[in-house]
Amino acid sequence: MEQNVSERTISIPTADYDTLNALDWKDGIGTLPGSNIQVRNQGTQYMKMSTVFLLLEFMPFLKSWVTLPPLRYNSKTVLACMWEEKEKRGQSGRRLRETFIFLFVFDCLVVPGKKKVWNWVSYLEEERMPAAPLKLFREYQSFPQGRNGFKVGMKLEGLDPEHPSRFCVLTVAEVQGYRMRLHFDGYPECYDFWVNVDSSDIHPVGWCEKTSHKLLPPKGFKEGEFNWTSYLKNCKAQAAPKNLFKTLSTPVTPSGFRLGMKLEAVDKKNPSLMCVATITDMVDNRLLIHFDNWDESYDYWCEASSPYIRPVGYCQETGTPLTTPPGYKDSKAFSWEKYLEETNSQAAPARAFKLRPAHGFQVNMKLEAVDRRNPILIRVATIVDKDDHRIKIHFDGWDRNYDFWVDADSPDVHPVGWCAKTGHALQVPLGSVLQISCPTPGCHGIGHVRGPRYGTHYTLVGCPYSDVNLNRENLLQDRLSGERPSPSNSMQKAKRLETPVPFLLGAGESSQEDSPQSRVERTPSKLSVPCSSRAWLSAHPQALHQSIFMPSLASNPTHRLHLCWEQHCKLLPEVSGLTAKHVAKWTVEEVSYLFIQRLPGCKEQASVFREEQIDGEAFLLLNQSDIVKILSIKLGPALKIYNAILMFKSAEDN
Repeated sequence: MEQNVSERTISIPTADYDTLNALDWKDGIGTLPGSNIQVRNQGTQYMKMSTVFLLLEFMPFLKSWVTLPPLRYNSKTVLACMWEEKEKRGQSGRRLRETFIFLFVFDCLVVPGKKKVWNWVSYLEEERMPAAPLKLFREYQSFPQGRNGFKVGMKLEGLDPEHPSRFCVLTVAEVQGYRMRLHFDGYPECYDFWVNVDSSDIHPVGWCEKTSHKLLPPKGFKEGEFNWTSYLKNCKAQAAPKNLFKTLSTPVTPSGFRLGMKLEAVDKKNPSLMCVATITDMVDNRLLIHFDNWDESYDYWCEASSPYIRPVGYCQETGTPLTTPPGYKDSKAFSWEKYLEETNSQAAPARAFKLRPAHGFQVNMKLEAVDRRNPILIRVATIVDKDDHRIKIHFDGWDRNYDFWVDADSPDVHPVGWCAKTGHALQVPLGSVLQISCPTPGCHGIGHVRGPRYGTHYTLVGCPYSDVNLNRENLLQDRLSGERPSPSNSMQKAKRLETPVPFLLGAGESSQEDSPQSRVERTPSKLSVPCSSRAWLSAHPQALHQSIFMPSLASNPTHRLHLCWEQHCKLLPEVSGLTAKHVAKWTVEEVSYLFIQRLPGCKEQASVFREEQIDGEAFLLLNQSDIVKILSIKLGPALKIYNAILMFKSAEDN
């Protein structure tokens, strides 16, 4: 076993994080914090290089003493396992078969072919670059004082990152180190998101009622009928204890800001624009900034010292173009005095704005940063550019195309050693480990472009870093689309014609994340590929045929299929007369309810395609393995669906 493991990229516990001590032990049974799975230490000879868990769970596809492609299990990477079955008698006297699974779980990476473990000290010496000093990080970015006490299944209240004005009912879905994945109750897992456990965006149960904030109930509840007490009882769930949430170490000081006050603010999604804005909420020392006559998706929270907000008249004094509210009757002759009178509001006093000093980060400093394309991961990173209040992050060993700008005070930026200290897995630089599973260089198959629902991927279609996904907008339909009326003051969003030169954030190299994007009306985004599916398949033919579980039906299935087109149409008359070009234009509803539901024996599977937001383009990219393994559809219906896809493509060729 030791020889097999040494041939692969493996992980071993670090000196700073003892996995065994991190477990809650009682009567020889350990519980991993944040998990409801019981584990038992086996004490084998491999204990010095890994932690061996005995899991009481059945996984029939495993073989005795096999090495596997990396699997994600409770936020850990599993690289080897064995299993055996034992019979025992239950209380009723019946024979029961119990399956014992031995999983080898590791926490830090070993470089193949070398005898040393990757570590920060050696890496900094080799690179001859400094680690970013601890003093440059904010308290919430630095090493935490306590441990993560949240556990999977706990309920809480928190902000929706896509709708920052909305507080929602959330459940802890996964815990890793000092971070956790939160799930919106009643909604698909694809909308889950990650936060640090000391985030200011999360609150204990009952916080909204106490502070007079509106709580958006789980999907299916009508206005006013949600009650936390009965909900927790019905769900048999536990509210996260109040002591787990962050409390301000310093009292809230009067800032001079008040609800409804007007100011000028940078649109963080279009940093070249300075817009008319309003303070619509205040929590502790933070302000919610809303752009007048724009929808809430552009809102953001910031501190009173934020460089993104300025007093009324700032643009006029500095000669910076001010973007007026859309639909304003006389935008060219906009006057703050007149606008304040028309809206019956007042300007935030200039004395309330206390701009914080520039950060002290320097180019070439090393740190650890959350991968925004795959938030489950934290990577070794280098600062490659900076301006007064932002830094540009480069993941070591990766192409510059993946670089991105981030606020210097972002909670997703941490000092060197943060992962080891908190027990979070750290992704080491590209080139330090073997490429496994995914065709994209440097990607180990962890995460998925469609969100946290899928822990792994094995093809370019699902890879967050593949060229086809690199520049794509959010693939998911708005979580709240169709459930809320459009704000009465929201005007039709028009494409921006002006693109003023960045005036506030510095003249650093722009990235695709911070380039001006047109503000357009937020309509539900379809899960679609932004280029021709056939053109993309021509460039990446291997993407549809790679799978850890099974090959596709044939190396060139459409070539054989068109020879028996008439026979297949008799078996699946629903595909008759349709081509891939036609199917590619289908919406999610057309795929799920107008096609899948009408296929013989596939009625129950229609909801799966609707839940996963699969439109026509995405539908044509599926292979048999995707349908069976990712969508969890039984083989019979999966074959009918996949054959229909092949027939659509065959009809296109004909």
